[in-house]
Amino acid sequence: MAAGPTPSTAASFRPPLPPPPPCFDYRSASLADTRASAAAVDPALAGLVESGALVRVPRRRFGPVPAWRPPDFAEPEEVWILGTSHLSVESTDDVERVLRAVRPDNVVVELCRSRAGIMYASDDASGEPLLKSNMFSLGGAKFFGAVNRSINLGGQSALALRLLLAVFSSKISSGANRPFGEEFRAARRVSEDIGAQLVLGDRPIEITLERALKSLSWDEKTKLVLALFSGITSTTDTPDEKAAVSPYELYEKLSNSYPSLLQPLIHERDMYLAWSLKRSKAVNKSKTVVGVIGKGHMNGVVYALMSDQGELRFRDLVGRESSETWASSIVKGLIRDTVIGVALWALYELVQAAL
Repeated sequence: MAAGPTPSTAASFRPPLPPPPPCFDYRSASLADTRASAAAVDPALAGLVESGALVRVPRRRFGPVPAWRPPDFAEPEEVWILGTSHLSVESTDDVERVLRAVRPDNVVVELCRSRAGIMYASDDASGEPLLKSNMFSLGGAKFFGAVNRSINLGGQSALALRLLLAVFSSKISSGANRPFGEEFRAARRVSEDIGAQLVLGDRPIEITLERALKSLSWDEKTKLVLALFSGITSTTDTPDEKAAVSPYELYEKLSNSYPSLLQPLIHERDMYLAWSLKRSKAVNKSKTVVGVIGKGHMNGVVYALMSDQGELRFRDLVGRESSETWASSIVKGLIRDTVIGVALWALYELVQAAL
């Protein structure tokens, strides 16, 4: 299983591409290529193509390979993207059908290293409690080991927000009566069967949440935390909560209330997924790559694949910046760690109660 390079904390973030313009529609932009190729591979895939759940982007639509790439680097000949619902039985079946029909060299999943355990969650035989599986879960692994890894990668503030989102997401998706991420487990099983390399294609969630927090004012941060706590402790479910079962829908709802979150939570991750699909070292010289991603990311990812003219660079997609002096950083860190330590203890008690 391949993962992305280790992010640098020294680099600053420079969004390489704008989000898709309102006039861009990934289905019309890719339908001709997808329809013809799917018919040749397996006519039974036609339903997925016509619904927009499956698209194909050939290399000729990528734009030029940037000069900064080594001369021996070759982008994939074709990228197929399957849009899924993380709580859908049909999506799990779709993943198996597409992978067995296309038989790619690489399968890129919308997960990062610290969430890779979602693909193995149902196989855990340790007998130790697991967090209820969702996109914010701590790797599907032992709680304190996952906490330590998350702190090392993203810091305490991002971890605290992640724990809040994990518990909140578990609550609002509990009505689905279905474990999260079955399509990722199917992708892992089929990849092993057909000999495809599994690639972790999403930006580390710690960086995403850290950037999300930095995009908010202190007032907005306070309101967000209070809103999540209120949702977790509420004894009744509103219709909106019952409907918001996917991470993308949750991100959209948060972005409606806090517009500055749209960039780090959705647009930047669309670009990172596109980079993973066509320009990461894991897909170098591949003939065929299949991406398994949430359907809400389809438009942004396809747009980034097609409009990129060499701008997608790893360092620009994961860089983090800090303008604080070491003294102010230490003082703020002491205050923050005290508050977060209490919050983490309270959150752990909520997680234990939710198991």
